[in-house]
Amino acid sequence: MKFDQKFWLKIALYNLVIVVILGVLMRYKIGYELPFLEQKNMLHAHSHFAFAGWITHAIYSLLAGYIISQVPQSNPLIYKRAIIINLISAYGSLLAFVIFGYNFLAISFLALALVNNCFVTYLVFKDLKNIQGNHPSVAWFKSAMFFNLFSSFGTMYLAYMIVTRSFNEYFYLSALYFYLHFQYNGFFTFSCIGLTIYKLPEFLPDYKYDHKIFIMFFASCFPAYFLSILWAKFPLWLYIIICIAAVVQVFAWVMFAIQIRVALKKKSLFTQTQKILFVFVATAITIKILLQLGSTIPVVSKLAFGFRPVVIAYLHLVLLGIISSFLLIYSYTIGIIQSGTRTLIALAVFLVGVFLNEAVLAIQGIASFLYYPIKHINDALFGVSLILLCGALLLVFSQRKRKTLQQA
Repeated sequence: MKFDQKFWLKIALYNLVIVVILGVLMRYKIGYELPFLEQKNMLHAHSHFAFAGWITHAIYSLLAGYIISQVPQSNPLIYKRAIIINLISAYGSLLAFVIFGYNFLAISFLALALVNNCFVTYLVFKDLKNIQGNHPSVAWFKSAMFFNLFSSFGTMYLAYMIVTRSFNEYFYLSALYFYLHFQYNGFFTFSCIGLTIYKLPEFLPDYKYDHKIFIMFFASCFPAYFLSILWAKFPLWLYIIICIAAVVQVFAWVMFAIQIRVALKKKSLFTQTQKILFVFVATAITIKILLQLGSTIPVVSKLAFGFRPVVIAYLHLVLLGIISSFLLIYSYTIGIIQSGTRTLIALAVFLVGVFLNEAVLAIQGIASFLYYPIKHINDALFGVSLILLCGALLLVFSQRKRKTLQQA
C-alpha cells in the first residue's frame, strides 16, 4: 500500500483555510457585531486547530512520507490511520470549542490527540532505527517528537486547572507558555529543520552538516522556555543560564545560515524564486532569534509581555512567518504542492498577508508602548486577514488538476 503524501498535504491546505477563516471571524467580531459566536471559544478553536489540524497534520504527513521512503519495512497503513486519528481529534476539538468552549468534550478530543501523539512518537522512533547510515535528520525528528510529548504537560495542567476550577494566573500563564514554547521552538522548529537537513543535499551538493548545530539548539531549548516567563523572580544563576541559552541560539542560527550561504556560492540547484521564498523565512527566523535575545533585558521583557499586541505579534511571527511559511515553501520546492504560476501567485498573496499582518501588529504594539490609540487598527487587521484568506483559498484552487502545468 502506498502513502499518498500529496493527498494529505491537500487536506492540510484545506485545514489552513479553516484556520484563516476562524481568524477572519475573530477579527471581524472585534470591530463589528457577531453575537452568536463567543470570542473566547473561537480563540481556543483557532489556536488548537492551527496546531493540530494544520501544523501537526502537515508535519505528520511530511514525516510519514520521509520514513516510508527511507524504511522499506515501515507500514504506510499505520501512518495513514494515525494521521486520520489526528484529524478526527482536530475536527472534534474544533467543533467542541466553537459550540461549547473549553469543556469535557473538548478535553476528550485533546486527550485523544495526546494518546495518538504517543503512538506516533513510538512509531517514528521504531522506524527511524532502521534508517541506514545514521542520517543527521534522524536526531532532529526524534527530538521533535520528544518535544511534542513534553509540551503536553502544559496542556494537561491547564485542563486540570479548568476542570478543578483551581485557577491561578501565574500558574496558568506558566503552563500556557510551557506548551507554546515546546511546540513552537521544539516540535515545530525541530521538525522543520529535520526536513531541511534531509533535503538540503539534493539542492546544495556541497553543504556540510555540522552536528554541533543540533547540540546547541537542543541544549538551549530547555532554558529558553524561561524567556517566556521572565516576569517570574529567578535567582541570578538561572537568569545567567537563560541569557546564555539566548546567545547560544543566536550563534547556532548564524552558524547554520553561514554554512548554507557558503554551499550556495559553490553550487546551487535552487531556482531564483525558491531562493527568494526561503529568504523570507530566514528573515523571519532572524527577527525571532534577535527578539528572543532582546527579551533577556528585564525592562524590554516586562514591556513586551505586558502588552497583548506584542505577544500576539510574536506568536504570529513564529506560527505564520516561520512555520506555516516554511511548510508551504518546502512543499512547493520539493514538488508535493504543484508548482506553477497559479501556485506561485497564491504563495505570494499569502506571504504578503503574513508580512502585512506582522507590520500592522508591530505598529499596534509600538502604539501600545506609547499609549497612543490608532484609529481603524482593527479594521486594518481584519483587512489583512482577508488577504491571508485569499492566499489560502488560492493555494487550494491552485492544486486542482489541469491538463497543462506551466512551471514557475
